[in-house]
Amino acid sequence: MLRMFFYFFCFIPCVLFLVLPQPLEVHGSREIRTKQPHLDESLTYLWPLPAEFTSGDEVFSVDPSLELAVAGTGGGSSIVREAFERYRKIIFDHSGSGGSVGGGRFGFKRVLKESIISEYDVSQLKITVHSDNEELQFGVDESYTLLVSKVKEDSIAGEVTIEANTVYGALRGIETFSQLCAFDYTTKTVQIHKAPWVIHDQPRFAYRGLMLDTSRHYLPATVIKQIIDSMSYAKFNVLHWHIIDEESFPLEVPSYPNLWNGSYTKWERYTVEDAYDIVNFAKTRGINVMAEVDVPGHAESWGAGYPDLWPSPTCREPLDVSKNFTFDVVSGILTELRKIFPFELFHLGGDEVNTDCWSQTPHVKQWLQNNNFATKDAYRYFVLKAQEIALSKNWTPVNWEETFNAFPSKLSPQTIVHNWLGPGVCPKAAAKGFRCIYSNQGVWYLDHLDVPWDEVYTAEPLEGISDASQQKLVIGGEVCMWGETVDTSDIQQTIWPRAAAAAERLWSPRESTLKANITSTTLPRLLNFRCLLNRRGVAAAPVRHFYARQAPDRAGSCYVQ
Repeated sequence: MLRMFFYFFCFIPCVLFLVLPQPLEVHGSREIRTKQPHLDESLTYLWPLPAEFTSGDEVFSVDPSLELAVAGTGGGSSIVREAFERYRKIIFDHSGSGGSVGGGRFGFKRVLKESIISEYDVSQLKITVHSDNEELQFGVDESYTLLVSKVKEDSIAGEVTIEANTVYGALRGIETFSQLCAFDYTTKTVQIHKAPWVIHDQPRFAYRGLMLDTSRHYLPATVIKQIIDSMSYAKFNVLHWHIIDEESFPLEVPSYPNLWNGSYTKWERYTVEDAYDIVNFAKTRGINVMAEVDVPGHAESWGAGYPDLWPSPTCREPLDVSKNFTFDVVSGILTELRKIFPFELFHLGGDEVNTDCWSQTPHVKQWLQNNNFATKDAYRYFVLKAQEIALSKNWTPVNWEETFNAFPSKLSPQTIVHNWLGPGVCPKAAAKGFRCIYSNQGVWYLDHLDVPWDEVYTAEPLEGISDASQQKLVIGGEVCMWGETVDTSDIQQTIWPRAAAAAERLWSPRESTLKANITSTTLPRLLNFRCLLNRRGVAAAPVRHFYARQAPDRAGSCYVQ
């Protein structure tokens, strides 16, 4: 999809630093910091911010041999157990696994408050899941309760419990627990500060998405999985996979095997096994994968394998609306993809369709005349025909907003309108009873490199909607990573940390993320989350640079860049 040009005006306001600059000693042309940056201990360094929480002033140590205990009908799920092992490696990245008292694998002992650590406060994480249903669909319950407390008031031992209705709520709780854990380099122990904790959490919106475009540049499956992992850290729950477009068709479709002749090369393709593996990898992180097949525009690459899909050799898109073969192929693609993508939502595109080509191609022009169609009528015919095919396969169709702008009364009532052109669309869609996804390109298109993090953060999906029943029709939002200027070399630093700003907007209560607090409370927390991503191997760029993905311009701490 083509995007609108970047903004032309410079960003004037300067974002304040997390802490005031420390005194410097100057040696030649180099500056050496004489003090370390510090964190404001009054803030809660969790991202996204939980719905409800209280904390204390104690410090608990966590046993590097932390064990998992499960309860409830779903506690024994492999999804929970595998998540525990993943996060255990993240939490205890520095502390080794030798089981030595206070010292890790080499057995060195560390002194804390004049005494050698001989006991840990927390040795077990107990997870209770009340349902064994592992189906992951839109609206799945992601709520959880996380407690970090003393076993008894006078006891040295502490306990950590997570309780959730589904395994996916448990996953969100484990992520939050991992963010409470911090490695202390002096004692070489993992600690939980500000204990005891009581956290009751649930998402504000059911749909919290990130779109990846693998047509403009191919992304290896391993890279897509890395991005899925990073999405789970910010509690995103939908990967919108814009797999194909006019530039390339990298996906295997067994019933129409020549379609991936439209791939850039034979090495830049996804097999059905690749796609299935990505979907299942995402499921274990609580992330649905919504595929997109954009029709009738953005489809020139289809004709590389089947030229009959082009209206003519010189008119290669939109797809030929006059041929039954075109809809046979669309149906064939959707039939194959239904075997891979269990998510109930499917994106049919429908944007930026220039119909001039149809009226200039003799056989299509004749078909238009025979059906008493103008080209705008043919556009509507194609979109509605594609919706019928999707609905017949038990998919809920998602379409870009142009379809709603052009013929709202004709769309299936099940249609989810995907906003992108600008503000004001979701209010109009909701007023007509349609559900809507917010992706205003002015703030949530990540390829717009000059949109600063605070504009991403303060964007509001419910802007302009006051009626409570209509607000419920806005199912959430999505940041879009269009692929013209990203590939494996720079995609993570383009996505992060700005995507995290949208993630908190979509998860946390609106009243706890007010614009008035953005400099004093939100910025330090986002800086901290960016550093957490870096520690976990995610190439998130510095937060405060005007241009996204810009590298650091001087020496300094992660927390003040």
